[in-house]
Amino acid sequence: MPGYVLVNMELSDDSWQLVKGTPGVTGFVGASNEPVPLTQAEVDRLLHKEVAVRERTRAQFSIGESVKVISGPLSDFSGEISEINQDAAKLKVLVSIFGRETPVEVNFDQVKKI
Repeated sequence: MPGYVLVNMELSDDSWQLVKGTPGVTGFVGASNEPVPLTQAEVDRLLHKEVAVRERTRAQFSIGESVKVISGPLSDFSGEISEINQDAAKLKVLVSIFGRETPVEVNFDQVKKI
């Protein structure tokens, strides 16, 4: 969940002010100005989902490999991998658009090997 930080703490005026005064903190989840605690089940579900996303990004691709875009605006285009960014789970794929090879950036889960 980019942009969110989960904090396990005893809520007091001092601890709340400490978190609220941290650079980059702009607000809290909830309908009021005070943070709303998550249940342990909600935390477990959020953390499990994040683990599942990380596992999918371990796909193995290689430069020069042919792939087909399966989702997004370039769906059904095929191309050749020119760059791989494992950390961001992104590929740069050269696809032919109007007869010209154009580099496009896609996520690992937006392509399949052909």
